[in-house]
Amino acid sequence: MSSPSFCFPLANGNLRHPIASFPASTFRSGRISGNGAWIRERGRIYVKSSNSEAKTEEETSSTESTTSGNASSFLSVLCPLLKLFSGGDPSRQRNHALEVATSSLASIARLPWGSRVSSLSRYNQDVSSRPPLRLQLFEFEACPFCRRVREAMTELDLSVEVYPCPKGSVRHREIVRRSGGKEMFPFLIDPNTDTSMYESGDIVKYLFNQYGNGRGPSTGLLESTFFTGWMPTLIRAGRGMSLWDKASTDPPPEMLELFSYENNSYARLVREALCELELPYVLHNIGEGSTRMRSLLNVSGSDKVPFLVDPNTGVQLGDYQKILAYLFKTYSSAASA
Repeated sequence: MSSPSFCFPLANGNLRHPIASFPASTFRSGRISGNGAWIRERGRIYVKSSNSEAKTEEETSSTESTTSGNASSFLSVLCPLLKLFSGGDPSRQRNHALEVATSSLASIARLPWGSRVSSLSRYNQDVSSRPPLRLQLFEFEACPFCRRVREAMTELDLSVEVYPCPKGSVRHREIVRRSGGKEMFPFLIDPNTDTSMYESGDIVKYLFNQYGNGRGPSTGLLESTFFTGWMPTLIRAGRGMSLWDKASTDPPPEMLELFSYENNSYARLVREALCELELPYVLHNIGEGSTRMRSLLNVSGSDKVPFLVDPNTGVQLGDYQKILAYLFKTYSSAASA
């Protein structure tokens, strides 16, 4: 399932990690530069190549569309309410005890998903077999269906380029609409297989099939979204849902890098800020058992996340409070004026 467009906007912790083709005039496959420009590499893309699966996929898509429609009615009411209770300007001084407490509750609601790498992930054993090109994910932090995709990526030990699409987005939503034909999230692009997809359930199944030795998603990962996937969104009062009104409209030349894993309570606070600032970043998933642990140790000297690297300024930070203060100061409209 994916979230409908009209609702978009709707620690430091120790480590424990349809069938469809789009014409070239509609879709431009390839990598996205740090400033959000689309770089064409191929003119046509296929989500699935087997025509024999068409009927099954069409029926599944129809079922998910019905469920999505029901969810949209709920979300259209929920989103404004969450914005009302979200605490206002995210750059202002926060009650950090409350922030950590609510984020920790959000993590508890999603245990055990998004915390560790699956032992069956082929990338957990063979670093050299990782995708040569990073996957690209268009999403927003508060979306429960985007969350299940990020959880799958943690379990599969995948790094990904994240293009936040908060409500009020000035860059990335237009790319999705121009590329896939509609504003719906999450939206995945895999330049390694010339694949683009909407619908979180389809994306998760694709990821496990392609990068999880062909096996299905972990038990409960898809089903649990309908029961507890909403909890982090509710508990965090919709943080990571809407664009900050003082965010700079000029994207940085290079993508920021974040070492994180999905269910870490401190990293969640940083991802919310990156979304509210619409800052594209490379997400290095470092769940328990990740093969990237050495990379994190080399760059930070510690095994703790979140850890932020900003190649635009040379800043490297590992404390979430310092990261939040840095992001809102450096990437505000006032700073870029």
